[in-house]
Amino acid sequence: MTSHHRSTRTAVPSDLIEIEEYPAMTTFAEPAATVPAAPASSAPADLLARLRAAVAAHPARTAVHAADGSLDFAALDRRTAALAAALRARGVRRGDKVGVHLARTLDLPVALLAVWRAGAAYVPLDPAYPAERISFMAADAGLAAVVSAEAAPPVPAGVPVLRPDAASEATAADADDFVPDPLDSAYVIYTSGSTGRPKGVEVPHGAVADLAAGLEQVGAYRPEPSVVAWNASVSFDASVQQWIRICRGDTLVVVDDARRADPARLAALLAEHAVTDLDLTPSHWQLLREQLTGAAVPRLFMGGEPVPERTWRELADGGIDAFNLYGPTECTVDAITAPITGPGPHLGEPLAGVRVHLLDERLRPVTGAGEVGELYLAGPGLAHGYAGQPGLTAGRFVADPFATAPGARMYRTGDQARRSAEGLLEYVGRVDRQVKLRGFRIELGEVEHALAALDGVTAAAVTVHEPAPGDTRLAAYVTGPAVAPGSTAPASTAPAELLAELRRTLPAHLVPATVTVLEAMPLTPNGKVDHRALPVPVAEAAPEAVGGGVAEQVAEVWRTVLGVPEVLPADDFLSLGGHSLAALRVVHLLRRKLNVELQLRHLLDAADLAAFTEAVQRAAAAGPAAARPALTARRPAVR
Repeated sequence: MTSHHRSTRTAVPSDLIEIEEYPAMTTFAEPAATVPAAPASSAPADLLARLRAAVAAHPARTAVHAADGSLDFAALDRRTAALAAALRARGVRRGDKVGVHLARTLDLPVALLAVWRAGAAYVPLDPAYPAERISFMAADAGLAAVVSAEAAPPVPAGVPVLRPDAASEATAADADDFVPDPLDSAYVIYTSGSTGRPKGVEVPHGAVADLAAGLEQVGAYRPEPSVVAWNASVSFDASVQQWIRICRGDTLVVVDDARRADPARLAALLAEHAVTDLDLTPSHWQLLREQLTGAAVPRLFMGGEPVPERTWRELADGGIDAFNLYGPTECTVDAITAPITGPGPHLGEPLAGVRVHLLDERLRPVTGAGEVGELYLAGPGLAHGYAGQPGLTAGRFVADPFATAPGARMYRTGDQARRSAEGLLEYVGRVDRQVKLRGFRIELGEVEHALAALDGVTAAAVTVHEPAPGDTRLAAYVTGPAVAPGSTAPASTAPAELLAELRRTLPAHLVPATVTVLEAMPLTPNGKVDHRALPVPVAEAAPEAVGGGVAEQVAEVWRTVLGVPEVLPADDFLSLGGHSLAALRVVHLLRRKLNVELQLRHLLDAADLAAFTEAVQRAAAAGPAAARPALTARRPAVR
């Protein structure tokens, strides 16, 4: 699961990625035991109560696996109680916010649970983010404390910093006695903001408990204990749906950053711990599926971006156990689900308690088949709003005219949808300039504000560019005061320097792939930037040949897919703007062009273009690619 706006349906070019056929995949047999179930009531038990029940029922069961070791439920309980007591001793009280600035180790789930047990809400501060970004979020959230393995994380002066192994001379009784009210805040996750300022979405405990109960009710969470891979970044709300599984007695496998980025190592980790449930984007699945050839496929929770038609059909026809999940951060991760079976991509039906309204611009219901309306969501899963921004909250969380309860609200998602002739809810598009790229929710306005703040930039615009079908990326355009017709860009607006400056302040997913310097921005008749008239980034110089034969063909594919004018033997794929979809396209094009048995690992393991070219040449010398059987499950999926 953006910020995490979960999976939607869009029109996907049919030649995005031609799905290769792989040997059979299978699903896991399920454990025989059961986990404590959520009570069948209008108010599900809070997750701390469910965690206490899991600890009491199965203290020796493994709770967490991570790169640095494992914890059973009894040890998890002791560590979280000790850190919660330490937080209380440093003044943390009910309703406070505590930053969590930790890598993906055992310490991370310990810290999140300890913050809850101390009565506070956690605010994830990803160490991979630029220091300026972390500092802004910490100041904006008004943190009472920070849990970090670093002695001096980039947070405001005066904020207490505790190590994740901190303990207190006081007992942990206070933490054990804390029972959150459903309206108490559970976490604040920052999402991209259209005004250039990231906004913190504040979500209550009751909404998180409802999420777990709702996914149990539709069968997405099995009653049996599961082994769940924690794949998403803690800075995105998809992580919530994954890590809270520990509270119901499931085993959590924390996927470290190195294995998340390496499909072969991730597949090995899934096999090592017999992972039964895996949440990922469709793009990540395309990278991983090759490595799972002939192996057991966990139940797949797909979100963060549209599930392409071909991926949906492949999973459905092969009987692979998978769910499509949709929901904005403001509605607590997932609001609508659909098993990936039957018809093509669609959103599905709402979780228990979620009310879905499809409305026109005057808030009148849109009822006709094929008619497009804006999607509004209501129910107990709504966030409190945007922390410290009442005006912005009021603009998105509006009065629900269809509810009988006083003060009921609904969230305006900005997503356009329609009902098909068969009654299926289908995604159509957006009403604003928010975009989704590789699972990340991005407000183009935030990137534009960051660019416009740089020295030498007088105006900035950002749009989405698609140099090859299915390979979308951010493209930026700027003007500078010294840029005149026929002149070259001054140093202050050199694209490479601007990109370097953006990397100092923005997370990697918000940094454009290209910056184009213009003499002037194209304008609409009313004087606004005409984004549709922005030019396509073009190569400025003819590329030099890397070599003849296979070498030149490999270089040409890199230039085409990456949209760059030149590649050199020492160039690294990722440093040129490559990503998962681009890697898939490179491998696919070379398979077709050269008829070779080429794998994604050949590209991902190569240090540079020269090394990858050698791998392709070895594959070409080994002979043509063999035909591969269709993807199938060895037994029907369990619902």
